[in-house]
Amino acid sequence: MRNYIYTLCLIAAVSIAYFFPEYFIEINGFQLKELIIPLLQIIMFGMGTTMSYDDFLGVIKMPKAVIIGLICQFTIMPILGFAIANMFDFPPEIAAGIILVGSSPSGLASNVISYISKANVALSITITSIATILAPLLTPFLMKLLGGQFIDIAFWPMVIDICKMIIVPIAIGFLINKILKDRNGWLQKILPLISMGGITIIIIIITAAGQKSLQTVGLALVFATVLHNVGGFMLGYWGARLFKLPEQDCRTVAIEVGLQNAGLASGLAKAMGKLATVGVAPALFGPIMNITGSLLASYWSRKSVDR
Repeated sequence: MRNYIYTLCLIAAVSIAYFFPEYFIEINGFQLKELIIPLLQIIMFGMGTTMSYDDFLGVIKMPKAVIIGLICQFTIMPILGFAIANMFDFPPEIAAGIILVGSSPSGLASNVISYISKANVALSITITSIATILAPLLTPFLMKLLGGQFIDIAFWPMVIDICKMIIVPIAIGFLINKILKDRNGWLQKILPLISMGGITIIIIIITAAGQKSLQTVGLALVFATVLHNVGGFMLGYWGARLFKLPEQDCRTVAIEVGLQNAGLASGLAKAMGKLATVGVAPALFGPIMNITGSLLASYWSRKSVDR
């Protein structure tokens, strides 16, 4: 129920930012878009505090499922995003934003959705963790290869930006978790709330900044985003089935593929100086994947995994 309430809050926030963008562009001369990267770093720090060495041992315990999940993660969504961008004939920077979402690692909500869906939570955590670590190389590579057909992509600056946005904060969070050990209970209580608030603020700022772009391609982009997200779920699931993974693992791969780290994509759009265009698709992807992910989790929670 809490997930649905958060999703409704996101939809309300996006609506307010769309109709009243002037209130979310700047405050007393301060450009609110400057908050996006620090907020993303706080969210990634929170992720780091929940990580442990066991998250990476899944590669040894279930190598086939992890490798298939990672391959699906970094092939299905980028290629699907590229196909959708071409199919809808969006302006180049909007199209690049769709591909940027697809080239990002798994979303932070995937572990929770996997739990509700009766999927393999340990596998979900391992894929999310490794995909995030691989992102500094694979995301710029995929953007250069696919997104570069729409806009100019600077490979090495993007590598550095991703390291600053996710790798460094995660590493700090991981170290603090090890230092505090059993004394970090208070941290685990407040950081999820801060992360949810941070994601909401990021989406509000991008929606306000990209309001004119949304007016131009709004409904078409919403449809394209839903297609990208739902297509990721479906292709991820059947891709895993193709390699004869058990039902529980198939659900996990579907969720990992369909739920992307839209926050990272937003931060990269800001770093590129194209928040109002490249950043629009990530801003839409966040609320949409929360809705579809919640619906999918609700459906699978009622279905047995013994098939």
